[in-house]
Amino acid sequence: MMTINIETDVLAGTLLEGPMQERRDRLAALPIKEPRDLSARNRAVALCDSGAFNEIMAMRNGYRSEARGATTPLPSDGVAIGWGLIHGRPTAIASHDFAVAGGSIGSVFADKVVRLQRFAIDNGMPIIYINDSGGARIHEGIEALDGCGRIFAQNVRAKKRVPQISVIMGPCAGAAAYSPALTDWTIMVSGQGRLFLTGPEVVKAATGEDVDPEDLGGAGLHTRDSGVAHLEVADEREALRSVIGLLSFLPQQRGGELPLQAPREPERSVQELADLIPAASHVAFDVRHVLSCIVDGGTTFELSAKFSPSVVTGFARLNGVPIGIVASQPRRRGGILDAKAAQKVARFVRFCGRFGVPITTWVDVPGFIPGAVEERRAVITHGADMLDAYADADAPRLTVIMRKAYGGAYIAMGSRSLGADFTWAWPQSEIAVMGPEGAVGILNRRELAAADDPRAVRTALAAQYRAEVTHPFRAVDAGIVDDVIQPEQTRAALTAALQGLGLGLH
Repeated sequence: MMTINIETDVLAGTLLEGPMQERRDRLAALPIKEPRDLSARNRAVALCDSGAFNEIMAMRNGYRSEARGATTPLPSDGVAIGWGLIHGRPTAIASHDFAVAGGSIGSVFADKVVRLQRFAIDNGMPIIYINDSGGARIHEGIEALDGCGRIFAQNVRAKKRVPQISVIMGPCAGAAAYSPALTDWTIMVSGQGRLFLTGPEVVKAATGEDVDPEDLGGAGLHTRDSGVAHLEVADEREALRSVIGLLSFLPQQRGGELPLQAPREPERSVQELADLIPAASHVAFDVRHVLSCIVDGGTTFELSAKFSPSVVTGFARLNGVPIGIVASQPRRRGGILDAKAAQKVARFVRFCGRFGVPITTWVDVPGFIPGAVEERRAVITHGADMLDAYADADAPRLTVIMRKAYGGAYIAMGSRSLGADFTWAWPQSEIAVMGPEGAVGILNRRELAAADDPRAVRTALAAQYRAEVTHPFRAVDAGIVDDVIQPEQTRAALTAALQGLGLGLH
């Protein structure tokens, strides 16, 4: 039986009150380093419903060794960890504090983040990482590197279980840069977030090159050229709103229920679809306008919009059900695929497949870009990765062939042969090994060479090829396409298919 000594217990409490208050005061006194708008904790608070962020391990400090054996406390070791409700659902948050040792990662910092990651994995909650760090803490040496490695290991473990979103609100340099690349989605603040393995000073020392930080690791570079980041936003508050918006489409964990909402009508009438699609297959249109006639509210949460823009990827809702969208974009290079596009699609499809988000694919694709440049970029490898992602996806797959679907790109864009649950084609669509003009150039080359008017003969032969080979009813007869439908029937067909698969039964 425990014996209570009121006198000594009160004295012990009084003695502890001083150190506790001292640690609280140090946390409260931390400045907000410009150009930042919010402190590390206020960033976490702003994510949570009603601002209720439940911080854990706030009192655990790290220490920096000084001269003559003295140590300086590092409040909370430069990271705030905890959880809060977002859309009423528990979500884990780790927020770097640049005001403490430049947000650098030390062993205690890593202990805390790893503790949060394990907590989130075990309890099935998404993890948000707010990155603002100079990288591994130099004066800690190998312990800091070990801490980074332990965080990376949990990133990999979490990837199989829960969604992970990284937000780059300041520097994310050196070893720290690997963690966002191991998460699912990365959002960067324009002009403020920077993501690189080696900063400008190190580059200058190693190569003699003077490079601007934005050119080396800014949001524009990573959302447009490298594809490492997936969304560029104007400021910190927009970044946090984007996290909240993205989470609204995602389940809590792998195998979890999708977050349904009340169905909404599209922004534009489905009757407009007939006027949006040009009859000539070489005339461009904006697939976003098509989607605005189909999805709830006409809105899509687009990701990687600037990276290989010939294909659109993002999330939307259909009859209240979250869906993933992979759509050819004829306005950009005719919707053609290349190595980067395949890489973009494969990543997105893999994510949707892992977390059970239905994948809708909208096809108007002339093929993969041919040539030596793309071969050097390993288009075969990236194209095969796209095939693998679709074939392996453990989620409903619904495909709409809007206009043309040629060659290997037809297969890669969510075809029935890769496991699509339902496939439809619009009446004007063409499905073939290659386009009619290219096909007759090969099949009828002798006839064309002998013709008095090769252009007229080519046009006539191409029309015949369309009528006999590329029309969608041939694919229907072969059982490769389920049905030919009018564009204005598409929303109803997709909704019925999702209901048949057990989704959206309100």
